[in-house]
Parts: sequence; C-alpha cells; structure tokens
Amino acid sequence: MPLRRPAPQASPALVLPLVFAGAAVVTLGCWAGPASTTGVAGWLAWAGRLTGLLAGYACAVLLGLMARVPALDRGVGADRLARWHAAGGRLTLGLAAVHMLFATAAHVARSGAGVLEGTLGLILHGPAILAATAGLAILTAVGVVSARAVRRRMRYETWHYLHFLTYGAVYLAFAHQLTGPDFSGDPVTTTFWQALYAGVAAALAWYRFLTPVRRALRHRLRVAGVRLESPTVVSVYVTGRRLDELGAEPGQFFRWRFLAPGMWWSANPYSLSAPANPRFLRITVKAVGDHSRALARLRPGVRVWAEGPYGALTAARRRGPRVLLIGGGVGISPLRTLFETLPGEVTLVYMARRDEELVLRDELDAIAAARGATVHYTVDDLTATTTGHTVPLTGRSLRTLIPGLADHDVYLCGPEGMTAAARHALRRAGVPSRRVHLERFDF
Repeated sequence: MPLRRPAPQASPALVLPLVFAGAAVVTLGCWAGPASTTGVAGWLAWAGRLTGLLAGYACAVLLGLMARVPALDRGVGADRLARWHAAGGRLTLGLAAVHMLFATAAHVARSGAGVLEGTLGLILHGPAILAATAGLAILTAVGVVSARAVRRRMRYETWHYLHFLTYGAVYLAFAHQLTGPDFSGDPVTTTFWQALYAGVAAALAWYRFLTPVRRALRHRLRVAGVRLESPTVVSVYVTGRRLDELGAEPGQFFRWRFLAPGMWWSANPYSLSAPANPRFLRITVKAVGDHSRALARLRPGVRVWAEGPYGALTAARRRGPRVLLIGGGVGISPLRTLFETLPGEVTLVYMARRDEELVLRDELDAIAAARGATVHYTVDDLTATTTGHTVPLTGRSLRTLIPGLADHDVYLCGPEGMTAAARHALRRAGVPSRRVHLERFDF
C-alpha cells in the first residue's frame, strides 16, 4: 500500500498572529480618521466605525474557525478552536453592542433629537439598521444560551442547532456593514470584504455540508453491531467501503450521525476506541444523554454519516520517546488507540470510580502484554474492588508511580474535573505545560 502523505496542519503559533494581522489590515482606513475628526459626535461616529469594522471581521473569523477545515482542526485541535470561538464570540458580541451604542449616540448628537426619538429613527430609517439590530438580537440570544450555566441545562442537540441561527445573524449584519462609510465609493474595500465573507461561506458549505454528503455516498457506512461493555457503556462497530481512505489517526474522533428514528438530525462527537482499519471503525460511548443512550438500541444495517476525522490528540504532539496516558472513565477511548500504536515507552493510568467503569480492560491488558507496556488501574471505591489500588491525583503520587515523570509527554482524556485535577498535579510534578496534551468535548 502506498504511503499516505502527511495531512497539512496549521500551527497555532501562526493562526493567531494571522488573525490579529487581519484585524489591523481591515481597520487601516479607519486610523486616518482621528486627524480630521472634530466634536463629540465626530468622535462617537469614529469609535462606532472602528468597533463596527472589528465586529464584522470577528464574525468572519469565528465562522472560519468552526468551518471544520482539516488543516486547522488537525493542527490547532477541535477543543482549542472551540475555546477560541467561545472567547471570540464574547468579544464579538461586546464589539457589536459598543458599535451600536456609539453609532446611536453619534446619530442622536447630530440630529438634535431626543434619545428615544433618535434611536427609533435610526433603527427604522437608517441604512439596513433594522437588519443589523435583528442580527445583534440573535447573536445576543445565542450568547446567552452558550453561557456555561445555561448550556449545562440544555440538551447538546438543542444547543448545537440553535447555533445555526448565527448564520442568519451574520448575514443581516454584513448587509448593514456594506452600507458603512468605509465602503461608499471604494470598490477595493468592498471587494475585499465580499471575498472574505464569500471565502468563509465556501469553507462552511464545503466542509460542513457537502463533504459529509460526499463521504456518505462514497463510504456507505452502516452499523455492524453493538456490544455492551458495562451497564452504561456500549461499543458500536461500523463497516463500510474504502475505510482506509478516511485517513483517521489514533486519538481522533468523528461526528457521527446515525440515520435511525429520533437520531438522524443529530451529529455527536465520539472518539475512535480502536485504530481504524479496512474492516471496521469502533466507538465506545457512555450513556449520559438522549443520543448516547439511544446507541444501545441501534440495529445492524442502520446507515451512518461520519464527519471527520477531527482532532489533534495524535502522535504528532509527542516530543520525546516516553509517554504517559491518563484516562478517566470512557475517556479511555482515544487513549486506547494511542496505547496500542504510539512507539517508545508508554505507560497508561486508567482511573474510574468503580471496577465496572474500567471498560476495555481485557484489551488494555492484552496490549500491555504484547508491547511490554505498563498499565495502572485505579478506582475510588476500594470497598468493592478487585483492583485494590488507588492513585491520588497529586504531584507526589504521580512522581512515585511514574519514574522520570517530568520527561514524559502526557496525554489526558476524561471528565472535566479529572483532567483539571490531573493538570494541576502534573504542574506540581514538574511536567512542562507544553508536554501536556488534551482534547475536550464539552463544547
């Protein structure tokens, strides 16, 4: 079989400087304004102009970050992109609100009307201002449901699909932006912004909509079987055509859409729990929501759409020959593939509350025996365990368990509380942050 070319990857150290450089470029024309600006209304209008340009640019960047461009996803990582998207979303919402405040204040000051009269007049009669106001209202609503306290009370599927409203909000805002002073009589600026938004729209259409359809038709994925790993965890086996062409690496995940009643409309992220091979793909999932609980009821033959592969929790992050894998609960899924495939000296620490939550244990033991690796099982409940061992997540305990820990690359995957505690313990143990690799799915 011919060697597959390495997939292109975008470095995080390059992406952010490019984003900030783009912000400087799109506001260049605005910085000539202060020299000729006079009066309170003039300065308010200039501030509104600047924040409006930045908000419009930020909208395009946010959509681009989440377009699932493979080079971005493999190089930066889905979880880091999601964190940038969340932070950028808050910044964009703030810029849009400040833009509206300054623009309205400038209009009121120039018109001499009262605040209420001037505001209503601008919204109802200004160039595409009503559309921009509706767009800001939609963005604000999406921002509210994305707040952690609110999102935790919602089904993942509901939160996910509410985000599609942002496409309409950005379209409404862009229609308003093209009426601004930076675009009047300047075809170069107008063409640049149109190209920016058209490029982002093309990336979204290709990678988020057309590519999944194309791959579904090419690979014809179907459920081959479902195996119960524990009372709350199942493994789903998927077969299809040309699976080797998917190019999935150990540690990566897909967004899975099972075309079964009640499930077809949702695409959820699940990691591969076995290295991809020409015969089947496998995911191992814990029942924590409607979608994951429904997986146990899947029947062989159900059609599957798989978007991906995504994720940067792969061998490419490794910096040295010694690796520690720390998994919690069903977070063992991507680590199980890395445990089998990573070269060098590999140690696995698998944490759970009880024995029955240590899923795939027979496979892990077989891998450890085959490659001469070490696996440590640790449980919280020692009153009903055959493991009889626990490792507190402290720097001292990890240093005792893993000799030379500071020289290891560490891969983490598990519940949020466990990964936070593990990162703190690793810092106390002297492991540099650049050697700690994780990818979360709480986005």
